[in-house]
Amino acid sequence: MVNNREKIYKQIMDISGAFLGLLILAPFVPFIVLAIKLESPGPAIIKLERVSQGRIIKVYKFRSMIKDAQKLKPTLASLNERRDGSFFKIKNDPRVTKVGRLLRKFRLDEFPQLINVLKGELSLVGPRPHEPGEVAAYPPEFKTLIFAKAGVTGLSQTNGASSLPFLKELIMDSYYLKNQSFWLDLKIIVKTILVLFFDPTAV
Repeated sequence: MVNNREKIYKQIMDISGAFLGLLILAPFVPFIVLAIKLESPGPAIIKLERVSQGRIIKVYKFRSMIKDAQKLKPTLASLNERRDGSFFKIKNDPRVTKVGRLLRKFRLDEFPQLINVLKGELSLVGPRPHEPGEVAAYPPEFKTLIFAKAGVTGLSQTNGASSLPFLKELIMDSYYLKNQSFWLDLKIIVKTILVLFFDPTAV
């Protein structure tokens, strides 16, 4: 159980970390936006439905796929490599653009989620945010994850992310919720930074 002091520390970390991250990213935004738009039509920043704190929120991301990629998802169902749960993943997804692959490699596509952190919809560290359809398929023993504040990064994101088996990811996120603390959050943030700079393929 997280005490009030830990909650305050987490809130301070979220606000200061998100603000600092956006400040560092700001000079690169025009170039990222231009690269996205030059390669394919559509908005540079999109809003995707994810579940956090028991409700559906709109998560901001730099667009890494072609316009209206979500509408093509049903036609690609047969290519889904995830057979162990409700998650959807294609290693060489034909919807991902060249710029998008670069953004995803360094997880730059997720930086706009820091806006969600400032809005109080996400935390810097927490369970991985999933689509409503994926969340609906959580086994009963993991339903508590639905009501937690999801995170931009987290224990599962820094230990295999989408390559983790369905249940393994849920187990890791559950472990985080039961053991969360300021120091665990700090450790995960540091590991996220190290992984991004030294092994971007690991997240």
